[in-house]
Amino acid sequence: MSTKIYTKTGDGGMTSLIGGTKVFKNDMRIEAYGTVDELNSHLGLIADYTPDAHQRDIIKLAQDRLFVIGASLACDVEKQTGMHIPDLKEEDVRILESEIDAMNNKLPPMKHFILPGGNAAVSSTHIARCVCRRAERFCVSLKQHEIFIESIVIKYLNRLSDYLFVLARFTARELHVAEVIWKGR
Repeated sequence: MSTKIYTKTGDGGMTSLIGGTKVFKNDMRIEAYGTVDELNSHLGLIADYTPDAHQRDIIKLAQDRLFVIGASLACDVEKQTGMHIPDLKEEDVRILESEIDAMNNKLPPMKHFILPGGNAAVSSTHIARCVCRRAERFCVSLKQHEIFIESIVIKYLNRLSDYLFVLARFTARELHVAEVIWKGR
């Protein structure tokens, strides 16, 4: 017998953090981890489009780290959950930095602003970059409102958005697609 996916407990606009605290579904924590979840879905699409097998592995690694971030954002830090939530580590940030550097070494220097476009893989990567920046802004808002968030979460999201920008350029190169250069009026 299958388990029903719907519980009806959220029909009134409330949900629970890990730990049991009820909050409105538009609570800043829910907005933050909902955006991280949205980003994770975009990364799944990017992995499907990305021609470079190594970068697909890095994307899958980032998806795993986004689950860690989502879980940490979903926790009520004031309550004991009894759950072990994995940690995000500085090494996770260094991996992204290393990948950014490796891809940048294969790319021509940027001399113009670049518009998203030219190929679905490139455009999708830019969309993910924008969603990543939104997730980062939500996390900064948590910090600004003195709601506990690990500083490394903001750092990781910042570096992930940088990685996605460079990945978009790298993917264009791998697919032999010309970058769309912005030309002001």
